[in-house]
Amino acid sequence: MSDFKDQLAKCASKVDAVLDRLLREQNEDPEARLMEAMRYATLSGGKRIRPFMVVAGSGLFNVAESSALRVAAAIEMVHSYSLVHDDLPAMDDDDMRRGRPTCHMEFDEATAILAGDALLTGAFEVLADDETHADATVRSELVLSLAHAAGAAGMVGGQMLDLLAEENSLKMAEITRLQRMKTGELIGFSCEAGAILGKAPQTSRHALHAYAHDLGLAFQITDDLLDVEGDASEVGKAVGKDADAGKETFVSLMGVERAHGQAQMLADQAAQHLEIFDERAKPLIELAQFVVKRRA
Repeated sequence: MSDFKDQLAKCASKVDAVLDRLLREQNEDPEARLMEAMRYATLSGGKRIRPFMVVAGSGLFNVAESSALRVAAAIEMVHSYSLVHDDLPAMDDDDMRRGRPTCHMEFDEATAILAGDALLTGAFEVLADDETHADATVRSELVLSLAHAAGAAGMVGGQMLDLLAEENSLKMAEITRLQRMKTGELIGFSCEAGAILGKAPQTSRHALHAYAHDLGLAFQITDDLLDVEGDASEVGKAVGKDADAGKETFVSLMGVERAHGQAQMLADQAAQHLEIFDERAKPLIELAQFVVKRRA
């Protein structure tokens, strides 16, 4: 697992270098505070799991690393925007993220909202640029797929369901749908982006889609477990918030022991979907195990 962590860190470093170039500091411009907040929210550490999915998936189809890293950076911009908005007082009302003050605490609420808006729209600008891929059809498919994953049928819709969950008791099927939208759709795009870049056949895309489905659920179950068992100093944010809010989660319905078993089963099942790729899928298989064993 230490070798895999090195791979993850190396990928994160490359993605951060691309983000640093895309989010250029604007010290002389009046709107420089906006870019400062965007950089604060995005270049603040993190394991870069979703970008790793893009890069590892692209490796299955001999995609140029420069293209994969630009898509990976765009994914991280969308993910960072979602965290900035999720942390706002109107949403989850969190003061800490990745071990330091959240964006609205470091700057102010209005600036945090604008930073999130700019990161989201900037991500689509990156995908639409011909530097990402020479084929306009590929760029168009990337934009369409990410818009679906991040919008009302995906992450944003899932967040709406999450807010409603504070006032309603949910059953397992409802929680699964909520998390598939809020977390799973963006993970799905991250896993399939390499196949889009590489113009892969449908059989390959179906395998990656199935992998992403199981991995997304394993990821969220582990997140729920960390909210129950995790330490705030390790997780980098407050824990126990779901229970305090009275929200049903995978863990509250299954119990801790069963949740651990279910997450591991899903990680193993995710790996099985990648058998058609042989050894080339090793980074993604190792990622599935890392996801369920992480402590943050």
